[in-house]
Amino acid sequence: MSDFLQILIAAVAVGSTYALLALGYTLVYGVLKFINFAHSDVFVLGAWTSFTASMFVTQRMNVDPAHAPWWVGLCVLLAAISVASTVAYCIERFAYRPLRKSPRLNVLITAIGVSLLLQNVGQLTGPAVVRETPTTVTKAAADLTPAERASETTKINGEQAQVQVQGKPLATLPFGSSPRSMPVLLPDAVLNETTAATGVMDGGSRRGMVKLDKPVTLEEGRTYSLQTERLDASGKPTGERETLGVASPAGTYEKGTDIRTQPARNAKDVQGAAYTLTIAPEVPIRLLDVLIVVSALVLMAGLEILVYRTKLGTAMRAISYNVETAQLMGINVNLVISFTFVLGAALAAAAGFLYPMKYPGLNQPAHQIWVLLGLKAFVAAVVGGIGNIRGAVLGGFLIALVEMFGAFYISTKLSDVFVFAILIFVLLVRPSGILGTTVREKV
Repeated sequence: MSDFLQILIAAVAVGSTYALLALGYTLVYGVLKFINFAHSDVFVLGAWTSFTASMFVTQRMNVDPAHAPWWVGLCVLLAAISVASTVAYCIERFAYRPLRKSPRLNVLITAIGVSLLLQNVGQLTGPAVVRETPTTVTKAAADLTPAERASETTKINGEQAQVQVQGKPLATLPFGSSPRSMPVLLPDAVLNETTAATGVMDGGSRRGMVKLDKPVTLEEGRTYSLQTERLDASGKPTGERETLGVASPAGTYEKGTDIRTQPARNAKDVQGAAYTLTIAPEVPIRLLDVLIVVSALVLMAGLEILVYRTKLGTAMRAISYNVETAQLMGINVNLVISFTFVLGAALAAAAGFLYPMKYPGLNQPAHQIWVLLGLKAFVAAVVGGIGNIRGAVLGGFLIALVEMFGAFYISTKLSDVFVFAILIFVLLVRPSGILGTTVREKV
């Protein structure tokens, strides 16, 4: 049962990002009746912009990305949305708008071309935005290049010279072809873990042993951990935190009794450290997953209100019925269509920010994993009923559930097969999608 619940929690978190990405497909299709295959690349742009912005901001603040303030994540999200929305507007204005009255095949080919353009430009290695800290090396003065000799940082002392060497690029623009690791800017913790004891520990009788200042009982079959924080001479926290696993067998340990930890630490490393002994739950609920799901649901609820409760949403729905009639009624068609692309790109950028929070590895922009993620989001939109906002949300969660439960209980190698099998099944049984409606056309 615990495995089932853990898979369910992970599927809901991933399904939230699928749903956000699927909404971009369904918005554009609902208004213009064509598939924007470049939408998945806007999602990739959002993810890589999030990485570049996070590295830039944290370096300027001189903080470790893993311990950045909470508002840094918000700033990075806004930066990703701004860049993705601007690119989406340019795509609509210069690639799709001139072809609006052309056959749909022309627009489809253009969308594929724009997708390939974004992929290939994204993997070019541009100038460095963020670099590692420069280092200083010693060279013979006679071996200095003209650029090194003219540099203000080069110091010549007789036959030797101290040359400052630029650090390796940490982020470039465009992004390059090397994979990166996204810093997790959202706070994370296990929300439902239980605290068994707190206090100050001492080093044990040998390496890997600690002594707690309170008696504790370790139960069979439970997982325990020690959250430690070093204290200074005055007893104030220093901010140096570490998590140690408890490797001692079940039983009762009196005050001052040795308890084995993993990894092993010397007595001086843990002497006088504050500790919190926690009991891990069978089904951990992580703060990061909650933040991802809540953020996605807030964005989806905002979109629902915008489309069905505002004049702009009414204009979008009017254009989806008939462009010419909407224009005759005084609706600025170009403005509304551009806004639709920008709105879809903003949701894709939000998904591009949230997805690497859970899976920090960023493959290069043209990697096939990004293409597959875009296809899954497109499948989610079709399964739910493309053109239907609630259908896209439902499809995103359904695809994530099928993918993860199929991978866990049947085969990880067939997880993608399950996704596309659902697509085929829905198209055979209900071609318009689960929440889609059949439109009759007179001929």
